[in-house]
Amino acid sequence: MSAQTKKIAILFADISGSTAMYEKLGDLLARQLIARCISILKTALHTHNGTLIKTIGDEILCTFPTAEIAMNAACEMQNAIKTDNQTSEYPMYIRIGFNFGEVIYEDDDIFGDSVNVAARVAEITRANQILTTTAVVDSLPLAVHDKIRKILRTGIKGKQEQQDIFQVMWELEDMGSTRIGMSAYRKPPQAEVKELTLSYRNQKFILNEQNSKLTMGRDDSCTIIIKNDFVSRQHADITFRFGSFILSDRSSNGSYIRGEDGVVRVNREDSKLRGNGFISLGQPYSDNPPDLIEFSISPKS
Repeated sequence: MSAQTKKIAILFADISGSTAMYEKLGDLLARQLIARCISILKTALHTHNGTLIKTIGDEILCTFPTAEIAMNAACEMQNAIKTDNQTSEYPMYIRIGFNFGEVIYEDDDIFGDSVNVAARVAEITRANQILTTTAVVDSLPLAVHDKIRKILRTGIKGKQEQQDIFQVMWELEDMGSTRIGMSAYRKPPQAEVKELTLSYRNQKFILNEQNSKLTMGRDDSCTIIIKNDFVSRQHADITFRFGSFILSDRSSNGSYIRGEDGVVRVNREDSKLRGNGFISLGQPYSDNPPDLIEFSISPKS
């Protein structure tokens, strides 16, 4: 079959932490959970007139007719996984990267620079994020530009110049102020300035825009030091990013967040902190861990 070219949106959706899932849950259960997650992604894909190119283990590659349709599909994928997690014993998290440009169709697959850029963007995306490119933003209607935030400028393999990378604000609470047809020049409402308070034993720690990062672990260089054999030397970070407080686990045993939506285990990936709750480093709550970090998010005073 002869090769054909077409300008479309290219999207990669990848399940975060799947390798650790196989190690923790075993092959059978992990495969079932991943298959369920892929099925949810495919449902959103077909709802938005997308084409599945291929499934690559725990990742799908798909295309959409326009950048706006791809963005809407990406948001639905994230929200569908979030909804499913509310009733699942084993929550899943995905990361999505997409681009817009010309591709080559050949033997039921796609090739070209635009595909390579989409893949690179997906590689630098974290769990629960949707990242995209200038090519996508330039192709979107002005009415939806308030859903996009430029977050970094970085080098992409194969490109001589650094590229602007944008985040899509996909969560309903993040997008609640969006209105169809809103003027692109209207000044957006000011975001609520938040503050995170962490309490461990008799110590209190504050995170906000000015003091935006702390480290937790066994090492004496950490901000919150927990001398426990289950805790790694540099166990996890909490950072203030894009208006949210993000826990990034870098440990062997994982971190357990108990909040308003139940308990979430994070292992070598990210999770957003919400409301009030507790963090256990390295030990599940079923083991009655002695070292709990209490957290509370509130408007900055």
